[in-house]
Amino acid sequence: MSSSLNAESSSFATVDDIPPSLYIGHHATDRSGPVTTRLLAQAQNAGYDLLTSPITTPHFHSRVLQLVGDHFQNAASTQTPVENLPTPLITPLSPADSHLTPSDANSAIIGVVSPWIDLSSRDPLIAHVSKHILGMEVAYAAFCGISNLIIHGPVSSEGTMQYARAVLEALGMGPYVQIHVLLPMTGELEVDVEGTPLAELARDEYSANASDDDGEDVGDEGEPELYGSWEVWDAMRGLCSYHGRLSIVKMVLRTRPIASLPTDQFPPQPQRLACPFQSASVLPLPLPAPPLPTVGTPKRLQSNAYAGNTQRHGKHSRANSRRSILRIKLNNSIRSREANRPLGIPPPPPTNPALPSPDRTLRPRLPGLPAIPPAALTDNLESITYEVFEKDPVKYEWYERAIALALEDLEPQVPGKGQDGKAVVTVAVVGAGWGPLVSRALEASRKTGVQVKVWAVEKNTNAYVLLQRRNMEDPAWNGKVSVVKSDMRSWKGPTAGSPSTGGGEGETTRKVDILVSELLGSFADNELSPECLDGVQHVLHPTHGVSIPQSYSAHLTPLASPRIHADLLSRASNDLNMSVQEKWELPYVVMLHQYDFLSTSPPSSTRTTPQGNAAEDSDLQPNIHQTWSFTHPLPPSILSQARQRSGGQIDAGGFQGGNGSNEHNARCTPPGGLTFPIPHRGTVHGLVGYFETVLYASPSATTNVVGSGKSQSDDWKQTRKVELSTNPLTMSSKSPDMISWFPIFFPFKTPLYVPDNGSLEVRMWRGTDDRGVWYEWCGEVFEQRVGGGGKGKEMSGRRGRKVGGSGLLSSRGNMCLM
Repeated sequence: MSSSLNAESSSFATVDDIPPSLYIGHHATDRSGPVTTRLLAQAQNAGYDLLTSPITTPHFHSRVLQLVGDHFQNAASTQTPVENLPTPLITPLSPADSHLTPSDANSAIIGVVSPWIDLSSRDPLIAHVSKHILGMEVAYAAFCGISNLIIHGPVSSEGTMQYARAVLEALGMGPYVQIHVLLPMTGELEVDVEGTPLAELARDEYSANASDDDGEDVGDEGEPELYGSWEVWDAMRGLCSYHGRLSIVKMVLRTRPIASLPTDQFPPQPQRLACPFQSASVLPLPLPAPPLPTVGTPKRLQSNAYAGNTQRHGKHSRANSRRSILRIKLNNSIRSREANRPLGIPPPPPTNPALPSPDRTLRPRLPGLPAIPPAALTDNLESITYEVFEKDPVKYEWYERAIALALEDLEPQVPGKGQDGKAVVTVAVVGAGWGPLVSRALEASRKTGVQVKVWAVEKNTNAYVLLQRRNMEDPAWNGKVSVVKSDMRSWKGPTAGSPSTGGGEGETTRKVDILVSELLGSFADNELSPECLDGVQHVLHPTHGVSIPQSYSAHLTPLASPRIHADLLSRASNDLNMSVQEKWELPYVVMLHQYDFLSTSPPSSTRTTPQGNAAEDSDLQPNIHQTWSFTHPLPPSILSQARQRSGGQIDAGGFQGGNGSNEHNARCTPPGGLTFPIPHRGTVHGLVGYFETVLYASPSATTNVVGSGKSQSDDWKQTRKVELSTNPLTMSSKSPDMISWFPIFFPFKTPLYVPDNGSLEVRMWRGTDDRGVWYEWCGEVFEQRVGGGGKGKEMSGRRGRKVGGSGLLSSRGNMCLM
């Protein structure tokens, strides 16, 4: 242990015995005006070293409330779901929104992030607005030279990881900014907010007092946990990888006996601030504060916080009741010189030529070897990959069914007529490849008797050559297909030009009635299907246009697979063209061998027992949760806002970088995460992912129960709905024997041990900065409380004791470029 020589005793004293540097600051929750140099001088004369200052003004608060309120009112008046409206955008700060300006005096100011935001909100819209406000305030405070910021802790412990993820992003917005999270020693965080907090605007279905399926109050957790705040802080610092510029502020209420506080848990924490707060029922704290002892631990500082004559300056009773002493224990240097690691964007790792498109190769070819998914927008696929695509008869048969249903539904709606007086439906296959979907569209037209005009759009120059040859030589095509060499996002749409070339420049375009694509990856959106289809939606008819697929969703479950973990351990980093850490922060497509679904439950009457279940009990099936979903086509208003943000017409940036034009495609799991009860002890090596998609559902689609021995796939003409699935719970009923996709695997660098009757809470994010898309994921292990759990549902009420966690893993360094 480091030590120093004590001259008087001629002995060595440990560093812990050396008094820390202590500064006294003053915090007033009702301070709304600017902190001027005159005010700072008065504070210093009164014995204070520092003052706190809100970053934004009540004017900004009112502006945000008005913006969110108008958004909800617009949704109600138009009877439009909030999710179908573009998110409200907060324009940059104006002089009326903040009193702060760059100044040398700002070194004596601690900024306070708006306490009325709710980063942990269950309502996605409130959480979205809150994190944008956090980003704006942190960035502006850093610009003004303020190096210390206080942010109030999460309103709900359920949303701790969602809160921590936003704070982690904010830490990257100022290379010298220290963020101090205000948490109570025990109980709930008391926040004194002038006006309406955003939490009160949350929709009823996301209310903290919402009831679960059994009618129990989810938000009512009874008496607060003694170590609840420590658990929140421990989860936060773990997700933030023990960031050096993140610390805790402990708030102590005078109504709580100091001796009863769990101070034994907090002294080792990176604490630089201590805030003794008082409730409204306590006598006002005097101003200025009594002198502080020069030596002592944080516990003694809090215990001595209220010594002195409480009757002095009694005339300030109302104002002082809203004040607190802010004690700051700083390191030798207030400003950390740790600079942010630049966010480099290395090129996507090359795919092994011997294993083209590994998530779609046939099962015998890939015996469980983890492989990196292809980058659909930046890579051109090889010939062998297209060949493998066509070897799955199920997928293309299902696509043909979907196109046939869409043709039957659209024929009466298409205004244009052919030479024989019948409607001609325009079908565009984007990302046509070798053209299997083109052939299926022509076959669907032949079987239904609906005339079509087919366009094949392909960016791969080599595949474009083959498409032209096939158009000339294939009897089914017979020169009827218009082949276009173009990225689908830059294609202007059908023209009146030659079928073999797709028309020339300046020709009038018309809209597409059916837009067909096969852009889905093993996790639904991991090959950037949302970004591709957003970019080509401008060619789709705005009234009756149909996208095939119409929607898709991603699904997860924890997996034990020592074989995959061992393979990643043994794989050299230079083989993947990345660092040792980065190989654990990528999703891989795998064919599963020697694995176990750890979270299982008895099958329900509505779920089919999956084939090949690795669980020991054949009567059990895995708990597989949906993470998020996408729907096409998007509401035009959302795409219009995205185009305006991309073109700089709207002055509002994205929270994770860029101009925010792709922010509508960011996704995350619910604030409470996905909870997987694990009945028997085991080791989780990662998360395995699947997807489900609705290729087409007719407006007259039904949900009739399928008869015994008959799957939904056999009843598609009656239900008028066609679906694909790799989810083991639904694959046999929706698309049996399909082999086009392997599961995706999100590894944990350190496997997580789960005890008997434990649970794993999983959180995942789909991030974007307009340049690329990446995934972030983490897991936490809990000892499940008696009576908790269920068949994979999210647990209500309190969780058990946390016993482990993975930390945050992120593929941002190897994002999939757009």
